[in-house]
Amino acid sequence: MLLCPPSPLPQAAPKGVFVTGTDTGIGKTLTSAILTKAWRGTYWKPFQTGLAEEEGDTPTVQRLTGLPDGHFLPPAHAFQAPLAPAAAGLLEGVTLEPERLALPEAPHAPLIVEGAGGLMVPLTDTMLMIDLIARLGLPVILVTRSGLGTLNHTLLSLEALYRRQIPVLGFITNGPESPQNSLTLERLGQTRSLHHVPTLPSPPRAKDVSQMAAQIPSWESLW
Repeated sequence: MLLCPPSPLPQAAPKGVFVTGTDTGIGKTLTSAILTKAWRGTYWKPFQTGLAEEEGDTPTVQRLTGLPDGHFLPPAHAFQAPLAPAAAGLLEGVTLEPERLALPEAPHAPLIVEGAGGLMVPLTDTMLMIDLIARLGLPVILVTRSGLGTLNHTLLSLEALYRRQIPVLGFITNGPESPQNSLTLERLGQTRSLHHVPTLPSPPRAKDVSQMAAQIPSWESLW
């Protein structure tokens, strides 16, 4: 067996999912917008950085989905610098305490939680993003690129998740169509492809998100 055995998924639908990726800039926010629109859920990004350069992911997701304010929760921490949360927090004199972070109540189920960067992004000297995912107890949707390099990066990410016994709902690929890569990831990664997001105009538009959302399996059908 190439990877650790995956942890079984919950038999009943959990409170939500944690959207993480194999890298930064991999399409987590676009994917989160598509899922939030498809399931009419609640979006939450606990750690937002880079506000000095962009509006932030929460307003972006709200603009792309067109959902009302009640579908969006504010970040637990928001920082100006485009750095990993721990580094951005230090610049503003804030020491993160992710061990105190708890899942908020979602006004509209399910809760779609978007991480910052990839699995190994440090939150403190002793806690990584993947450790927070394990603490929050939500199954993961892993966002990956579709093309060259995805096999290595995705399998490494799945191995790390499985070693920490974090259930993986599946993966979503972004970019040019590459069905062979998705089939290989399903077979070797012992998980399923949930959807493929093709290359969209940059920046993506609300109508693109609506079209993609209409193709996403219903929340109830995944359990």
